[in-house]
Amino acid sequence: MVSFLNKHLHPFKPLTIDDLLVTNGVSSAIEHISWAFTDPSEGILLGRPYYGTFIPDMSLRPGATVVPVEFDDCDPFSLQAVDCYERALLTFQQNTGQKVRALMLCHPHNPLGRCYPRETIIHLMRLCQRYQIHLISDEIYALSVWENTVDEHIPVPFESALSIDTTGIIDPSLVHALWGMSKDFGANGIRLGLIISQNNPTLHKALQGVSLYSYSSSVSEHVAATVLEDTDFTTRYIELNRQRMSESYAFAVQRLRENGIEYAPGVNAAFFLWVNLGKRYRELHPEQTADLGDAISDKVMQLLLQRKVFLASGVLFGSEHSGWFRIVFTHPREYLEEALRRIVLALGDL
Repeated sequence: MVSFLNKHLHPFKPLTIDDLLVTNGVSSAIEHISWAFTDPSEGILLGRPYYGTFIPDMSLRPGATVVPVEFDDCDPFSLQAVDCYERALLTFQQNTGQKVRALMLCHPHNPLGRCYPRETIIHLMRLCQRYQIHLISDEIYALSVWENTVDEHIPVPFESALSIDTTGIIDPSLVHALWGMSKDFGANGIRLGLIISQNNPTLHKALQGVSLYSYSSSVSEHVAATVLEDTDFTTRYIELNRQRMSESYAFAVQRLRENGIEYAPGVNAAFFLWVNLGKRYRELHPEQTADLGDAISDKVMQLLLQRKVFLASGVLFGSEHSGWFRIVFTHPREYLEEALRRIVLALGDL
C-alpha cells in the first residue's frame, strides 16, 4: 500500500506504514477524523456544492457542525475562493461562539470533476495555519484523472496535498489526506479506506481505540494487497480507465451541446458532469416556468423520473443555484446514450 501511494501521490516526504490508518472505507475515515478534530457543535468548513454524504459522515455521530462555504459567482477553485472560506469561518465563530476546527477538500472534486490548483491549496494551507485548523484532502479520485479533449477551458492537473513542501506554509501536523479503493478501482465492496497523516502521531494514537470498530477485513486487505502489488496490472488498468473516461466524457458533452444543455466545463477527474437542466427547461417552456423559482429542480426531477431516469439533484449537493444536476457519464455507451436521449425527452415534457 505504501509503495503504491508513494508512486501515485508523489508525497514530498515518502510515506511509511506508520503514516497510514486503514479503515473499512473512506466514510469511516471521515467520521474518525471528524471525531478526533472536533467537539460536538464545533465546525468543519465545506465548500458548495459538496458530496452530500460528507454531511452525515462528519456530523451524525461525531456531532460536528458542517459549515457550508458559499462562493456566489466566484470560481470555488480560485485563489479568490480562499477569502470565502475565511468569511464562512469568521461568521460561524461569531454567530455561534464555537470554533472551526477543520477544512474539508474533495480533491479531485465531486460533483464538479475538477482538481484544485497547487497555488489554491497552498493558500488554503496558509489560511489553516493562520487559524490553526486542520486541512483534510479527500483524494479518493486521485487516480481517476484523464485528458479532456473537448473543452476550451484548460483543466488543472491533479497534485496531492501531500506533494507540497509545507515548510513556511503550515504546521505539517495539520495536513491530512484520505484515499480508498472504491472509486479509482470501482471496488466499493472491498471496503478499504485510509487516513494518511505523516506528522501527527497524537492523531494516530487517539484513533487506535475508535478504529477498533472499523477495521477492514483480512480478506479485503489480502485482495487489495494482491491488486496493488501487481504493478504491471495497475499501470495498465489506470491507463485504460483514464482513456475510457476521457472518451465517455467527450461523447456525453457532444450530446449535451447538440441539445443546448449547459454544463460546467473544464472537467478532467472523476465520473461527473454538472449540468444545468433547469436552465434548458426554462428556455423550452418560458411561460410555464415563469413562476417556478427554485422549484425548477423538483419539476425537472419529476419529469426525469417519469422517463425512468434518475439523476442526483443539485439540492443533494448543497448547490447554490437551482436547476443543476449531476450526471455520471461512466456507464456503458449504450446505457449512457439511452439515458441522455431520455433526459432530452424529459426536458421537452410539460
